[in-house]
Amino acid sequence: MQAVYNANKFASLVRKRDRLQNWLDYNQLKFERNPEKRPTKKIGFLGLWGERVDSIDFYKQQIKEFDKRMELERQKVLKDSKSILPVAFVSFKSRWGAAVCAQTQQSKNPTLWLTDWAPEPRDVYWRNLAIPFVSLTIRKLIISLSVFALVFFYMIPIAFVQSLANLEGLERVAPFLRPVIELKFIKSFLQGFLPGLALKIFLYVLPTILMIMSKIEGHIAISTLERRASA
Repeated sequence: MQAVYNANKFASLVRKRDRLQNWLDYNQLKFERNPEKRPTKKIGFLGLWGERVDSIDFYKQQIKEFDKRMELERQKVLKDSKSILPVAFVSFKSRWGAAVCAQTQQSKNPTLWLTDWAPEPRDVYWRNLAIPFVSLTIRKLIISLSVFALVFFYMIPIAFVQSLANLEGLERVAPFLRPVIELKFIKSFLQGFLPGLALKIFLYVLPTILMIMSKIEGHIAISTLERRASA
């Protein structure tokens, strides 16, 4: 049995360090291709201004600092008993034993000890393992209401965009816009380009919104998140 620790902050540091390592590898490769010129960068906002420094030395120093922070955070997680989550992964010697454990009640209180099939390690969405069981029901209720509201209110901008194809109806609703709408450039833009563009933007943003809502709902498997977002 392997207990699970709340190491979300540590995981965030790991991701940031990986990005720094990628930048270091990129600049080292760039320097190998052109040894006569060492790569440099500005350390101000978005690299647009600020002091110009050697990129390779800068990223090496940043990685060293992150290594120290990661080690401190790792020791903090291991020593703090509050970091242990009420979640554990259990391995069995046989499929039969795993099936029995996953499908039977382990205590008199059905909400005290819950067992379920674990997703593949690469499929685990670790951030959601820290969500308390009590809040899962509340989250599901909130997300269900949010999905209903999203579907309901999503029709409003779509209907508005579709109405742009019928400029006569738009002029009746908003007669003060008639002088602007009757301009040749504006009229052709509203009828030919804007409806399709706006609809594509709405449809492009929708999967991202649904994925965020699925994560908030508390699913622990990435495949489940993707399935819920595409359902």
